[in-house]
Amino acid sequence: MTPNDAERSGLTPEQAVDRLAELHAAASIALREALARYTESGIVPTAQERSAFRYPELCVDWQPSGALRFTRRAWAKFQAPGLYSTTVTQPAFFRQYLLEQLRPLSEEFGATIEVGISEQEVPYPFVTEAGDEFIHGDLSVSELARHFPTPVLANVGDEIADGTWVFETRKSRPLALFDALRVDYSLRRLLHYTGTDWRTIQPWILFTNYQRYVDHFLTWAMEELAKPDGAYSQLVLPGGAIVRRGDEMTVADAAVLAAPWHRFQMPAYNLLRDDGLGGITIVNIGVGPSNAKTATDHLAVLRPHCWLMIGHCGGLRQSQTIGDYVLAHGYMRRDRILDDLVPPEVPVPALAEVQVALQQAAERVTGERGDALKRRLRTGTVVSYDDRNWELRWSQERRRINHGRAIAVDMESATLATQGYRLRVPYGTLLCVSDKPLHGEIKLPGAATRFYQRAVGEHLRIGLEALNLLRDELGSLHSRKLRSFDEPPFR
Repeated sequence: MTPNDAERSGLTPEQAVDRLAELHAAASIALREALARYTESGIVPTAQERSAFRYPELCVDWQPSGALRFTRRAWAKFQAPGLYSTTVTQPAFFRQYLLEQLRPLSEEFGATIEVGISEQEVPYPFVTEAGDEFIHGDLSVSELARHFPTPVLANVGDEIADGTWVFETRKSRPLALFDALRVDYSLRRLLHYTGTDWRTIQPWILFTNYQRYVDHFLTWAMEELAKPDGAYSQLVLPGGAIVRRGDEMTVADAAVLAAPWHRFQMPAYNLLRDDGLGGITIVNIGVGPSNAKTATDHLAVLRPHCWLMIGHCGGLRQSQTIGDYVLAHGYMRRDRILDDLVPPEVPVPALAEVQVALQQAAERVTGERGDALKRRLRTGTVVSYDDRNWELRWSQERRRINHGRAIAVDMESATLATQGYRLRVPYGTLLCVSDKPLHGEIKLPGAATRFYQRAVGEHLRIGLEALNLLRDELGSLHSRKLRSFDEPPFR
């Protein structure tokens, strides 16, 4: 952003976010109007008109004098003096997040905040609801791309999050992990994959690999919505239908049954609150690390507070029984999907705050403590594969599993944890043993049905209770363990 671009300087955080919202709205309106005019009359936008199709830019300048400010907070702080900037999309939606990041930088560090218009164009699909409203008749996507900005993938990347951006003298440092283009790209992907509007996805996220967990979540959610003075206000279903607190039970049940969740690759169910503390989203990512990476790549732009994996695993120890729990404190990454982004030799640490919350939640839900709980809940290493039939390679894998002291095997947990580490989102894993492939206890239909009936509901309640505990400890949850030495100021 050049000095001529700056509309105001020395803005308060509130003024800055207001200005961001004004500029983003103006760019979106200008682009939509130009699209409508072109589809109706064929009039191409001029170069001057096209210059209005640009994201707003947020700049924060910190030039300290005297003693440097020190804070133990893991975010909203500077690593070095200088100018920091990022482009911003949907500032009205991200208002609270932006204020939480900007206020400490302004009030504690004395940084100067400026807002202006960037050079980054807004792709036309990102200002439409469905993405194709303006494509009709003989008009084609390629024709629109000749005259309007499009989402060029060469300009969408994770260089900041992956630490591959290169600092250049006289240029600003990154203010946030994701710029506007990257965020908008993911917001559209979330709707495609989960079937729900990204605006309804909540900051506390549960991942599962079985629809039965979703079924139990829906039962619990309906019970919460039936409470006149409950904390939760509405449930947003895949496809967009909404069940609200106070709805007739027959109407609510019909809406749940009619939700077209099967049309979406990773259906999400979002239970909202009205108190500003954030509700809960559950996502059925299915089986395998690919979906786990895809979901988290896009959910990360919403800057959630935490995501937890609750699903099934195979027990690898003779002492385990079907229905036991595994609290992962380490991961053997045999899923391979993130090896180029986070090399396998990089440790993915367990986060103390999440581990404690999961264990406390297990105590509260099961009513067991001490040795009784230890017999059912075991802490150890989980190995995740990209091959569901890994057992057919047991002769090659047994030595590696022995070296890693792995106690459970699945296909998603390591990916979700590594993505949390990579994208700075607190993470944790609590799995339930559904079979013991190395000890002759395979998942047969009858035994599996009894297991599901007994274990899934309790397991889900532990995950929900853990999120409730973490919600009360938000200040310590966003750990410095997830931050690099040259981290952007924004969380």
